Amino acid sequence: MIRDARALEEFERRFLQEHRLTHRQALALLDGLWAEGRALGVLPPRDPLAGIDVDIRVAATLNSCSRKSSPA
Repeated sequence: MIRDARALEEFERRFLQEHRLTHRQALALLDGLWAEGRALGVLPPRDPLAGIDVDIRVAATLNSCSRKSSPA
């Protein structure tokens, strides 16, 4: 659980400034993570739509909250 959102945002900002990746490096990182997931047997998922109903409900809830709280 994130207790201090400002500290996290500051960490992310500084991290991104200090650790810039080129497009090639980012793709290599993604390829490595995908290979690790395959080696662990979790990628690709057996059923790519498993759990989509939960994702849709969470997205709908978040979208309704942001519409209600944003000034119109």
